[in-house]
Amino acid sequence: MSHRVSDYSGEMDTDISRVASSRNLPYVHKVGVPPKPNLLKEITETVKETFFHDDPLRHFKDQSKTKKLLLGIQAVFPILDWGRSYNFSKFKGDLISGLTIASLCIPQDIGYAKLANLDPQYGLYSSFVPPLVYAFMGSSRDIAIGPVAVVSLLLGSMLQAELDPVKQKLEYQRLAFTATFFAGITQFILGFFRLGFLIDFLSHAAIVGFMAGAAITISLQQLKGLLGIKKFTKETDIVSVMKSVFAAAHHGWNWQTIVIGVSFLAFLLVAKFIGKKNKKYFWVPAIAPMISIILSTLFVFIFHAEKHGVQIVRHIEQGINPPSLKKIYFSGENLTKGFKIGAISGLIALTEAAAIGRTFAALKDYQLDGNKEMVALGTMNIVGSMTSCYVATGSFSRSAVNYMAGCHTAVSNIIMSCVVLLTLELITPLFKYTPNAILASIIISAVIGLIDIDAMKLLYKIDKFDFVACMGAFLGVVFESVEIGLLIAVAISFAKILLQVTRPRIAVLGKVPRTTVYRNIQQYPEATRVPGILIVRVDSAIYFSNSNYMRDRILRWLTDEDEMLKETNQQRIQYLIVEMSPVTDIDTSGIHSLEDLFKSLHKRDVQLVLANPGPLVNDKLHASGFPDMIGEDNIFLTVADAVMTFAPKMEP
Repeated sequence: MSHRVSDYSGEMDTDISRVASSRNLPYVHKVGVPPKPNLLKEITETVKETFFHDDPLRHFKDQSKTKKLLLGIQAVFPILDWGRSYNFSKFKGDLISGLTIASLCIPQDIGYAKLANLDPQYGLYSSFVPPLVYAFMGSSRDIAIGPVAVVSLLLGSMLQAELDPVKQKLEYQRLAFTATFFAGITQFILGFFRLGFLIDFLSHAAIVGFMAGAAITISLQQLKGLLGIKKFTKETDIVSVMKSVFAAAHHGWNWQTIVIGVSFLAFLLVAKFIGKKNKKYFWVPAIAPMISIILSTLFVFIFHAEKHGVQIVRHIEQGINPPSLKKIYFSGENLTKGFKIGAISGLIALTEAAAIGRTFAALKDYQLDGNKEMVALGTMNIVGSMTSCYVATGSFSRSAVNYMAGCHTAVSNIIMSCVVLLTLELITPLFKYTPNAILASIIISAVIGLIDIDAMKLLYKIDKFDFVACMGAFLGVVFESVEIGLLIAVAISFAKILLQVTRPRIAVLGKVPRTTVYRNIQQYPEATRVPGILIVRVDSAIYFSNSNYMRDRILRWLTDEDEMLKETNQQRIQYLIVEMSPVTDIDTSGIHSLEDLFKSLHKRDVQLVLANPGPLVNDKLHASGFPDMIGEDNIFLTVADAVMTFAPKMEP
């Protein structure tokens, strides 16, 4: 027996039963019309579902004012919540993790600062203050905070396009702090107003390509330090970089520098391979950079390699972060430049941190509030901009080491900050003889992991359009610039969204043998067509952007079907059934297109029939009076009901 949902009166049901009896058909119910909510309730529910789908205020229900205040403070500073259950056992794990990631972050920070065209100490500054702020406000147990390669390169390339980092050093630094301030503001606003879903518009495929391209670009940039080249291009594209490298081949390369750089790069890659092959030896690639720094610095100091053309760090400012609030541009043209650079850098930093946080939260099976994370990241960058830091975020390599070292809480970030503090206060003079080649080797070994070949292969297998998006972003970064690659990544992501929205999938359905189920005939070739009936399914909401396409595509299918049936002398199409189960919503343009479709079908003597419109769609259809146009009897609960009702009526 077929059924329709019933919300109508018994009188209506009686009428339907009479019609069914006269046709000698099973009794069916009418499609139910849900009660229409009032406008205020509808708007409230929409806003709640858009911005508060996770019900963040559920903990505050039925609580006293004092308890609500305490919960509010804990929401801003999660450390006050988990800190109450903190114990020595957890501290031991956090201590080991903090010391391990500190040994990794210190050499990386010095190198990443150079990527951003800043003095080495600014990289260390950015691993001191931001991690402390995050430890109090962040909710991830595993993220290790500090500068990262991709954001450093992006920031450096955009800043360099505005100011010369050598000739305009002070202005360049001020613009860097300004960009960091606005990166933090951008992140904070997105989190505070719960707009985190916006970063999801950058597709995974585009991010994979962008990261891989950035890794290639960063590695190419390190050829300057690895080969000991003094005059090097400021461009980042592969053609300009390789021209610069080969132009210096006869007189600009330094063999001592090459020996140091290549030897330690090989050592770092072997250490990384050991750590990847056996998870128990995760500490090997973690301490390898610091060992490389110590050994190469001793080598240069003992043999005075700097006198033979080996370029060294020479000087790192000693002492903790100096205040920089007065250096931030709050007026003038540099304010606009800083805002633009900061907003872009902040979004990329946010995307990377969100991906890292979700990954490790899933591994440890705990929930991560993305909007709280954005507020924490934004606050730490705002504070960082006032304490001589540049944009910091979650580092994947350090977070992975932090996770494998057995961290329990964000205290590992505090331990790391303390080690960086000691380094700034006591150890920075020892880096004087550190060769630039070793920093280049450390950066290359760190960014190689960003090239995810397996992910690219998977994209090619699953979705060719995703693969095109990935390669577009990759080639844009490698052959043009980081900004162009990012622009291509965003453009392709939006193009995919627009394509899916404006050209939804519409399938022709057939009956699966020995069932009453109707499925896509392309997926189920054995599914049979019902003579005289064309059944289609719209796999999308029907909006102004796709309603005309939906109508035209269905009419074209009908025309093609009629021509084919005419050639084979088969019964013409008398009924068009539109399966509307996947149609989650419809707007006025969509309803007008359905009306136009009905009128076009009426001229062809074809009856339009709808199957299972959802509650929201059904409510809007009734509000527009569309059921009166096509007839209430032509709206069914299932396709099977519709076929069972109309199949006996068709002429042989």
